[in-house]
Amino acid sequence: MAATALDEFLAASRPARCQFVSWDQYGRYVGDCARADGASVQAWVVENGHALDWPRYSKGAYAKHQAAAQQARRGIWVGTFQAPWEWRAAQRGNLEQPAGFSLLSESSCNIKGNISANGERIYHVPGQKYYSRTRVSEGKGERWFCSEEEARRAGWRKARQ
Repeated sequence: MAATALDEFLAASRPARCQFVSWDQYGRYVGDCARADGASVQAWVVENGHALDWPRYSKGAYAKHQAAAQQARRGIWVGTFQAPWEWRAAQRGNLEQPAGFSLLSESSCNIKGNISANGERIYHVPGQKYYSRTRVSEGKGERWFCSEEEARRAGWRKARQ
């Protein structure tokens, strides 16, 4: 279903072009792709629920697109699922997530609880100015929240920017 939808999206404005970004840790090509009209392929697949934004690599670049898909219950957001990185960690028997990750799915709990240098507890929501730069270090007491209400109940305040 996702492949057919992507083919239709790409057919609307050919040719698509990809620009090299880097190599990943497995030696695979990582690129930024767009249709001839400039529409981002990555943004489209995430916003239509055919892929997840993985903040570890995207730095939250597609968080708004994912939130839109989740809210509209498009694609994978129709049901429930386990984030792929959580599944892989469970298969390895590793209950610890990679640095900066929580056992909660970041795809549904994407509000970042950050502790400032002076100890203030601040949460950041997708789309805010510093969201993509904010890192969650659970070892320092930082955490992910699933809603702003949950963050406020825990005593955190919303970032000003």
